[in-house]
Amino acid sequence: MDMEARAHSEHPEALRLWLRLLTCTQIVEKQVRTQLRERFDTTLPRFDLMAQLERAPDGLKMNELSRRMMVTGGNVTGITDQLVAEGLVDRVDVAGDRRAYRVRLTPKGRKLFHEMAGQHESWIVDAFAGLSDKDIATLHKLLGKVKDHARTRADTAA
Repeated sequence: MDMEARAHSEHPEALRLWLRLLTCTQIVEKQVRTQLRERFDTTLPRFDLMAQLERAPDGLKMNELSRRMMVTGGNVTGITDQLVAEGLVDRVDVAGDRRAYRVRLTPKGRKLFHEMAGQHESWIVDAFAGLSDKDIATLHKLLGKVKDHARTRADTAA
């Protein structure tokens, strides 16, 4: 039973919508994780780390990667070590700071990431294939309102 199935008609519609969003996210994420594992023998965290590096051609320091991925430094270090061992990323010293280094995609890593990213995009497009272009645009706009409202509330609470 998914989370959405636990909600009943007596619950507020907003709660039922939240649970539907979570359920949809979990279903699509599970499909993406399965496809990454089967097609590329990789994991979603590895893909996410490579995606961050692809956006930063000069590389990122480990603390920047941690912050962007919203995970601990230990998680990033473990994934980075694996990717270095496979020749997909490398570590580059940071001038003026002997303790720090930047991590960046190697040409081999960049090539593999572009292949994975193309597939990832098609999997996501397929996940929304049951919606028309108009439905997608409307849903995007409505979720943008939710996002803006949530951010405003978070900013005023801080």
